[in-house]
Amino acid sequence: MNKSTLALAVALGAIAQQAGAAGFIEDSKATLGLRNFYINTDNRDGSANPSKNEEWGQGFDLRFISGYTQGTVQFGVDAIGLYGVRLDSGRGTSGNITGTSSGGTVFPSDGNRAVNDFASLGVTGKVKISQTELKLGTLQPKLPVIVTNDGRLLPQTFQGGQITTNDIKDLTLVAGQIEHAKGRNSSNNEGLSLGGANGGSNYTAGKFVNKFYYAGGDYKLTKDLTAQYYYGNLEDFYKQHFLGLTHNWSIGPGVLKSDLRYFNSSDDGLNGNTSSYYTSGNYNGFRAGKGKVDNNLYSGLFLYTVAGHTFGGGYQVSNGSSDFPWLNQGDGSSAYLTTDMQIQKFARAGERTWQARYAYDFAKVGVPGLTAGVVYLKGSDIDTIANTAARAETTGQSEWERDITVAYVIPEGPLKNLGVAWKNAMWRTDLANTRSQDENRLIVSYSLPLF
Repeated sequence: MNKSTLALAVALGAIAQQAGAAGFIEDSKATLGLRNFYINTDNRDGSANPSKNEEWGQGFDLRFISGYTQGTVQFGVDAIGLYGVRLDSGRGTSGNITGTSSGGTVFPSDGNRAVNDFASLGVTGKVKISQTELKLGTLQPKLPVIVTNDGRLLPQTFQGGQITTNDIKDLTLVAGQIEHAKGRNSSNNEGLSLGGANGGSNYTAGKFVNKFYYAGGDYKLTKDLTAQYYYGNLEDFYKQHFLGLTHNWSIGPGVLKSDLRYFNSSDDGLNGNTSSYYTSGNYNGFRAGKGKVDNNLYSGLFLYTVAGHTFGGGYQVSNGSSDFPWLNQGDGSSAYLTTDMQIQKFARAGERTWQARYAYDFAKVGVPGLTAGVVYLKGSDIDTIANTAARAETTGQSEWERDITVAYVIPEGPLKNLGVAWKNAMWRTDLANTRSQDENRLIVSYSLPLF
């Protein structure tokens, strides 16, 4: 029994003794989330398989969040049950043409094709003293150094422990350790890795560990200005420091939001000297075209909102020999980047990316719940390695992506919370041996409060 499981068992034992206490039951709530998800990805050029990925499924996300027992030391428990049903998928369109166990675009694989259904259950014990809370079990953190992905039928989850405190006014402190991750297309908890070392389509050839440590905090300098610092360490892969600054400034009839971010990432342990732990990037002459983590990433995003309109622009620089590193088991993941888009992340070694955004909230013209937006990004000066025996350096490569989103959520009435969203993305690149893509996602969702 690992430490997280033991601590969770102790917490659940304490809860069982006080389950009837006021607060634990009275403040509990449960919701059922329904998501009907369709995705179609068209690989536009080249001959490498697959040329098309297409899957459709129905997801169920049942969540229970308890209140707390009474007393100085308070106990609670949360639970999440996830279940996905395949409505349409084939061996040639699942995104897993090799039949590996790592799964396809949406569903796990049985070694030959997408499974009919998949499910998982997560339980989280929690302990609270004043404004300090400890959680052990299933977690879904959304922090600069670790971000839960929710871009498919079912969300990604992690296993570990996290403590959060708000006992100091205007300061939030967080620290935790993650041991496993369950991918968005999986029922299993797996080890942790990063791009280049996770094995890619050959998952069993990857390198994985069970320790990711993180800590940091948010401090509100004023009501409109927040500063952040976070540290993350994936054992034997990388260490990462993050600095962030967000500011809201009322200008005329609207508000300008500034979002400045800086990441410093370096190698840790075996990543510094063992090729099987290396990551992807620009490593001239290396047989595998990989090397140790070495990246500095700077970005700034500025959004001006007025009368329902949001206009934005931003710029990002990824310096160093490696691509930007983040927790990436190879089955779909998110990074805390202003350039983490529907298809690409625009964080390769040497890449310079500028972006433009526009969004509109139709509530301003009497249609609450209807929103639409478009984002365009252009990345250039990519440094990579040619897929040849010499592994020669290739510089000056580029990519661009255009994303359109239209969404509507019924705001009131008997169908309140029923939502429909269409997401369309187009990605083009001149990277060698890489196929450009067009992608459409259609999502129908509904959130039903149970109590």
